[in-house]
Amino acid sequence: MLELTDTQISTWVASFILPLFRVAAVLMTMPIFGTTLVPTRVRLYFAVAITVVIVPGLPPMPPVSPLDLSGLLLIAEQIIIGALFGMALQLFFQAFVVAGQIIAIQMGMAFASMVDPANGVNVAVVSQFLTMLVTLLFLSMNGHLVVFEVLTESFTTLPVGGGLLVNHYWDLVAHMAWMLGAALLLVLPAITALLVVNIAFGVMTRAAPQLNIFAIGFPLTLVLGMAIFWIGLADILSHYQTLASEALQWLRELARAR
Repeated sequence: MLELTDTQISTWVASFILPLFRVAAVLMTMPIFGTTLVPTRVRLYFAVAITVVIVPGLPPMPPVSPLDLSGLLLIAEQIIIGALFGMALQLFFQAFVVAGQIIAIQMGMAFASMVDPANGVNVAVVSQFLTMLVTLLFLSMNGHLVVFEVLTESFTTLPVGGGLLVNHYWDLVAHMAWMLGAALLLVLPAITALLVVNIAFGVMTRAAPQLNIFAIGFPLTLVLGMAIFWIGLADILSHYQTLASEALQWLRELARAR
C-alpha cells in the first residue's frame, strides 16, 4: 500500500503551486494576455498549462505548507515577482500609447477618442492604432516566447525563497522615466514638424489679421498631421526594435537571467 508523508505531499504541492503563482501573476499583468480581452478563466488555464510544462525542469522547491505563514509569504513573493515582470512589459507598451497621445494633441485629434477594449478606458485613436501595431509586431517577432523564456530562467536566477531584490524594484521607477523619454523621442520628428506648421500659421495671422485662422488652420493642421504621421510610420519598425530590445534586456537584468 502506498503511503505518503506530510513532507512528500508538501513538496509535491509546493513544486507546482509556487511556480503557478509566479506564472499566473505574469499572465495577469503583462500586455496582450493580461488585458480584459482575454477572460480570467482562459488566463488561468494558460498559467496551469505553462506551469505543467516548465515544472519538470525547475530547481527543487522548498518544502512548505501553503496554509502556513511561511507558505503564504512565499506565495506573496511569487506574486510580486510575477507582477513586476508584467509591469516592466506594460511600460514598454505604454510608451507607444503616450507617443500616440502626444501626436493626437499636437495635430488636433485629441477629441477623436475611443474606448480601448483592452483596458476599458478612452484613448486617442492614434494611440489605439499604435497599440494594435505594436501588439502585432510583438507577437510576430516572438516577443512573448522571450518573456516565457526569461520567466522560466527566473526560477533559477531568482529562486523561490531567495528573497526580494529591493534594488531591482527601485529600477522600475527609473524605467518609468525611460518610458516617457522613449515616447518623446518617438514623436519628436512629428512634434517638430507640427510646431513649424503652427509657427507658420502664427506668422500668417500677424501678416493678415482678417484671415480666419480657426477656419483654415484647424483642418489644415489635421491633414498635415495625418500626412506627417503616415510618413513617420515608415521608420516605426526601427523604433520598435530599439525599444523592444531595451525592454526585454531590462527584463533579463531584472530577473538576473543570462
